[in-house]
Formats: sequence, structure tokens, C-alpha cells
Amino acid sequence: MAGFELGIREIVDISIVTLLAITIVRQLRDTPAIQAVIAVLFFVFLYIVSSLFQLRVLLFVVEHTYLYLGFAIIIVFQREIRRALLYFGSIPYLKGILGARSELPESELINAIVLATNTMSSSKTGALLVIERQVGLQEHIEQGIFMDAIASYDLIITIFQPQTPLHDGAVIIRKRRIAAAGCFLPLSINPKHARELGTRHRAAIGISEETDAIAIVVSEETGIISVVEKGEVYRHMNSEKLRSYLQKALSE
Repeated sequence: MAGFELGIREIVDISIVTLLAITIVRQLRDTPAIQAVIAVLFFVFLYIVSSLFQLRVLLFVVEHTYLYLGFAIIIVFQREIRRALLYFGSIPYLKGILGARSELPESELINAIVLATNTMSSSKTGALLVIERQVGLQEHIEQGIFMDAIASYDLIITIFQPQTPLHDGAVIIRKRRIAAAGCFLPLSINPKHARELGTRHRAAIGISEETDAIAIVVSEETGIISVVEKGEVYRHMNSEKLRSYLQKALSE
């Protein structure tokens, strides 16, 4: 009986630790801090190896490095620690445990983007949409207005209306949902790009140079729709071309 109770305790203990670990990884994976996590794990690996094989010099170095590791973690992860504490106490965290959020099917997301961009193109309404892929955009999402809403045609059109306070920034789409709006992105300083490109295009190029995101720009001056990926601008996208491009890019 005592052994059974101990087993239950261990299962509960491991489950809680696993849940916390998964949550922390989910919070860090979309930030540059994930590289620091890899570095910490590397030091743990060195410590295990040096202990097993009695590599005294390496063990001495690693052990003395650990003396400062705690302070380094606090300094490097201060933003992530604050965000994690806020996340643990927020409703979205509870929603993540209790159930998954609704998302648009990929085909409906593409339909919404294609229809919205063509509508804004016809009225020469400037817009910038960024679709997150493997490289996380959490840092830029935090600088915008958090939304976490279904990426529908109506919402995209509404955000970029000139009368709204969010129309100048970018909309970032994560996992087929609008994560944030009004986001300001790094501008490209690459001299090869034509000077006639406006701020939206330079921002789209900038984010595509730093990450694997796909940016879609509607020019306020000409209404031309452009897709930007890996620093390259593909202009004059009509509905058919844009739909085909997104279907191929998002299926990779």
C-alpha cells in the first residue's frame, strides 16, 4: 500500500514537472533566448561527461562556471521570466490546458488573405501582413497590440482601415490566427533595394531577412500586391498568383 502511494506521488510529481517544462519551452521557443537554453544544456552535458570520465580540468572549469550561471540566467532571461510569470497567471494559460483554441483551416486562411488583400488593393489601402513559420516572431508580437483572434477577412480589412489606430503597423499571423496588430518591424538597410520602396516594403524585407516569415504588402500609392520572402520582393501578385504562392509556401 505504501509503495502504491509512493508511486502515485511520483507520477503526480513527474507530471507537474513535465507540464512546467513544456510550458517553459513553449514560451522560449519563439524567442532568441532559446539559444541560451541550448548553451545551458551544453554545459550540463559537459558536466556529466567530465564527471563520468574524470576529466579534472574540464570539471574544474565547468564547476566554476556554474557559480555564475544563476546570475547569468537571471540577466539573460529577465524578459522571459517576467513573461512566463504573467503567462502562468493569465487566462490564455488556463485555456491552453483546458482546450485548444479554434483555428482557421489553411485553405480558409489563404482565402481570407487573398480576398482581403485584393479588396485593399482595389481601394489602395496600405497593408502589411506577416505569416510566421519556423522562426518565432514573439519579440515583434510583444511590441504590438495582442489580439489572438481568428484571421478572418472582416478583421483584416477592419485593422487596415485608415481611420483605425492600428493601420500603420503590421499584422502578424501565427498558427492561422492574428497574434497581434500594430507591430513595427525592423527596416531593411540593404542598399540593393530600390529607394522608391516605402516603409511597409522595407519593413517586409527586413523581417524576411531576419526570419523565414512571409510578408504580404499592399502599396498605398499604387495598390500593387507584393510578397516578400528571404529578402526578395515579388510584385504584381494577382489573386491566382498569391493563392498559389501561399499554398506552396505554407505547405513546406
